[in-house]
Amino acid sequence: MKDSDSPMESLRTVSEKPTEPGVLARAVGTLGQFTLSAGRSIFSMLGGMSLLLGKATSYTTKGLLVPGQRIGRNALIAQMVRVGVRAVPIVILIQLAIGMILPLQMFPKLDEFGQSEQIATINAIAGFRELGPLMTAVVLCGFAGASIAAELGTMATAEEIEALQVSGLNPVRFLVVPRLLATIIMTIMLTVIADIVMVASGMFTAVKLGIDPDIYFQLTTEALDLSGFATGLVKAAVFGLLIGLIACFLGLSVKPWQGSAGVGQATTKTVVYCIVAIITADAVFTLVFYSYGLFD
Repeated sequence: MKDSDSPMESLRTVSEKPTEPGVLARAVGTLGQFTLSAGRSIFSMLGGMSLLLGKATSYTTKGLLVPGQRIGRNALIAQMVRVGVRAVPIVILIQLAIGMILPLQMFPKLDEFGQSEQIATINAIAGFRELGPLMTAVVLCGFAGASIAAELGTMATAEEIEALQVSGLNPVRFLVVPRLLATIIMTIMLTVIADIVMVASGMFTAVKLGIDPDIYFQLTTEALDLSGFATGLVKAAVFGLLIGLIACFLGLSVKPWQGSAGVGQATTKTVVYCIVAIITADAVFTLVFYSYGLFD
């Protein structure tokens, strides 16, 4: 019998063979690579958006203070009409539905405890503090955000952005600033409309359920205060800023060689990222406001 055929030699040969990573190790490695790639993308996007916001703030400040660098009034009004005015029917329709759904859902349980009139309090607080700015921002994600990203992305693929730079015109000043300001302003205005519509539709539904309209109006005015109204408008302003900033950044990030596929990806990412950013910001604002007792 040869030495190479001995059991010890065979065992040594088997132990020296390289072992392949298991399924769990490969899964952990893939997850780690995905996490690192996603982290780099997120930080890169946050950095680019911060730079874009800084430039837009600089040009906005100059436009308000320096006479020779005023913001184009016609461009701003055109963007406000395109972004906000055309979204008014959609916002009204959604808030009408929500204002009727909440009383219908709450009435049976509240009526069991003899507190059916508190529908007015809940509807007012939910509308002004939360559902008004949040639902308005969600509507504008698809209505304004996707439109801005597609428009700027198409301009980028057609090399119109480079043409502006060659002509000595800054794209941030002439393209980003009007859209960013229009999104912020119209989000605030649409939120006010959404609040009023939701309270009115809730009152109409409550009256149909047998609640006295005078009691409903009285409880609504008692539930609302300046802090609740102001916090809703602050949320709306930040939501509008996030929508405009994300849409402009992703639209300008499209490369000329990406073509229509790049425009489609930018549009899709804009809607998804805007919704995620809005809900995250809403959660942070709610925690901060409650921590400082603004909702007492």
